[in-house]
Amino acid sequence: MQNPFSISFGTLPTQYISRLTQTNQILDTFRAENPSSHVYMITGIRGAGKTVMMTDISEKLRKDKKWIVVEISPERDMLENLAATLYAIPELHTLFLKAKLDFSALGLGVSIENAAPVTDVEVAVSKMLEHITKAGKRLLVTVDEVTNNPNVKVFAAAFQIYLRRNFSVFLIMTGLYDNLYNLQNEKTLTFLYRAPKIILDPLNYTAIVSHYKKTFGIDNAKAEYMAKLTKGYSFAFQVLGYLLWENKGKEIDDILPEYDQYLDEYIYDKIWAEMSDTDKKVVSYLAISEETGVSKIREQLGMTTPQFSVYRDRLKRKGVISTAQYGYISLLLPRFDEYVRMHSDV
Repeated sequence: MQNPFSISFGTLPTQYISRLTQTNQILDTFRAENPSSHVYMITGIRGAGKTVMMTDISEKLRKDKKWIVVEISPERDMLENLAATLYAIPELHTLFLKAKLDFSALGLGVSIENAAPVTDVEVAVSKMLEHITKAGKRLLVTVDEVTNNPNVKVFAAAFQIYLRRNFSVFLIMTGLYDNLYNLQNEKTLTFLYRAPKIILDPLNYTAIVSHYKKTFGIDNAKAEYMAKLTKGYSFAFQVLGYLLWENKGKEIDDILPEYDQYLDEYIYDKIWAEMSDTDKKVVSYLAISEETGVSKIREQLGMTTPQFSVYRDRLKRKGVISTAQYGYISLLLPRFDEYVRMHSDV
């Protein structure tokens, strides 16, 4: 039997723990007769499961004949990409031909007699969306790992216009918190600022235990030990399961060095490299002292309350620390304290 766990980013693994509440929130909103929002942004730390959640939602909507789901890349002209993708769908291609839409000037299809060619890609997409909406269809566009680059800004500005025209078009974007934050704060893209943001929390602990028990046929105590090693972190859940499957007969503690290596090379090296010096200072103190009280940590670091709040909030948004208990903070990622102690200069 093939390993049911996956260490590849973005793919929907066999062993997948759905985030039911957040997934249903998006699905219910989009499926409503009068949706309260046409846009959702999914954010979280690397390996939190952003792409997998978006893929899960996409697959659920694809099963409904009323929906058309397409994925476009933020690294190329997104309007051109969207136009070409829509035109290539047989059902829509037929719809556009019946409507005598001539996109030949854009390199799509052939010229149509007695039809004025569309020469602007933004207008072309608008006409496509107009006929998709008239046909009673809904279009979901998904964009993975967006950044505040020119392609995304041009697309988002056009999408804002499409929404004002009441087209049945919906958008899900995933990205790291800082990237989405920078995009949302573009003055010309105010609709993104109002768009609901889903911040991915740790996976359900009970669900992790259940999955491990069922997959490996182990007792509750062993499954709970494995769940605690993941701290609910989606990528860690996959890695630990993957390694145990590949090393049948070995004890869990025997595979921890390899588990740490995967987390370090795939995730933690990038997280650490992207931290500011002060971020690292705060995180290093947390890892080395094992202190969790905010007031004591702030005093030991010689920071004022406003100064410390800036870094605490930023590390929380990045998914590095937990602030679930008032007045206390702790490292959120599994075995990250060991990584920090190894790499800290403090």
